[in-house]
Amino acid sequence: MKTVIQRVETAAVYINNKLHNKINEGLVVFLGVQTTDNENDALYLAKKITKLRIFSDDNNKMNKSLLDIKGEVLLISQFTLYANYKNGNRPDFINAARPKAANDLYNLFINLLKEKVSRVKTGVFGANMNIELLNKGPVTIILES
Repeated sequence: MKTVIQRVETAAVYINNKLHNKINEGLVVFLGVQTTDNENDALYLAKKITKLRIFSDDNNKMNKSLLDIKGEVLLISQFTLYANYKNGNRPDFINAARPKAANDLYNLFINLLKEKVSRVKTGVFGANMNIELLNKGPVTIILES
């Protein structure tokens, strides 16, 4: 599994030009699932993401986690994180998990996050979504299992 994590002031996801979900301070997590991923990958990333110390303390040092600040999560499925550009200019997604397997791990990941974070919001798996976010810092982290 691969994630792109952005620390945000606010973020929202729109589907068909309508607000679907919105969060305040916290993380936007873009999640890609590859063919070889399993439950252990989801567990590892959920634990790691919630404990990442990427929020500022009173001395403006990145010392606080999502749990410490009681932040929110906006989770967005994004198979394009496994784009392969090695041959030509049009990407292939051969390494991305098939929709059923990816959706199962996506839903497991949601549940694992919800065990640790009280406010987890999502987009819709497989939907065409517009994401609006105000990156705080900016802070963007790439994590893989």
